[in-house]
Amino acid sequence: MPTVLCTALNTNIGPHIAALQAVGFDVVIADCACQPFQAARLLEQARGVSAVIAGSEPWPRSLIEQLPDLRVLSRTGVGFDAIDLAACNDRRIVVATTPGVNHHAVAEQTLAMLLGIVRGYPRRDQVVRSGTWERFSTPRLMGQTVGVVGLGRIGQAVVQKLAGFGVKLLGYDPYANPQFVAQHGIQMVSLPELYRQADYLSLHVPVTPETRHMINAETLATMKPTAVLINTARGALVDEAALYTALSMGKLRAAALDVFEVEPLPLTSPLLTLPNVLLSGHIAGLDNESQFDTLTMAADTIIQLKHGHWPQERIQNLRGVTEWTW
Repeated sequence: MPTVLCTALNTNIGPHIAALQAVGFDVVIADCACQPFQAARLLEQARGVSAVIAGSEPWPRSLIEQLPDLRVLSRTGVGFDAIDLAACNDRRIVVATTPGVNHHAVAEQTLAMLLGIVRGYPRRDQVVRSGTWERFSTPRLMGQTVGVVGLGRIGQAVVQKLAGFGVKLLGYDPYANPQFVAQHGIQMVSLPELYRQADYLSLHVPVTPETRHMINAETLATMKPTAVLINTARGALVDEAALYTALSMGKLRAAALDVFEVEPLPLTSPLLTLPNVLLSGHIAGLDNESQFDTLTMAADTIIQLKHGHWPQERIQNLRGVTEWTW
């Protein structure tokens, strides 16, 4: 009986288990103690499995090459930069994602973090807990300029949810839908111009050689010292050392971060020492509805592949392959 290992968080219950078992898969939930972000510990759990419903944990070549039975990495969510695609191509392992199921969750988290900064959190919560009754004002969001980098599903959902806040919208995306841009009154500008004008800068692009560390010392220097960075996309988009310097020296007002260059964020990270940083643990795409839908799709991808189908819109590698078999 082929085995599917679930390493994504919160997969001990959900629709994927019954769906996979119904077609003959044995489903194993990774032991939380195995620490899936550590390749050596993950290897202990993944030996002999045919497929994985994976989370954001890294799958480097050194791990993949020790798993000869692995046929599919079905990733929950849309990011796959933690997976070595070249290694998977060499071993003819399918890497799939679950597009179109969590963009509203990410957009809501983006707005939650943006509004948290706008209204002075986490400081307002912390001062009350400390027994201090402190009143301080913050800039109103209405009338401010929000720059959205990337206008795919998530960026579009963010724009839609900003409707009614009375903000000016700037956008950067070479492939933006012109009808959407016109409908929502987005002013499309160059990336340097967006950095220069934005009061709130929100990132919604994948990690590529061109976007890695797109937020760095040079780009931060062009931003307003009153600007705020929100990153619910990928940690590698931001040079965290440069961001820390800008925040600690008053060159940037604040940052809201759901993703990091190293995850989980090490307790030694200097970002943890700053009061003007709002943090969450790579959970932007997680809500009840998106969890159900992403697990359903991740399992369905494995089932389709086992039955000889090829859900192309979900598969991120093996381009041009026509004779893949389980």
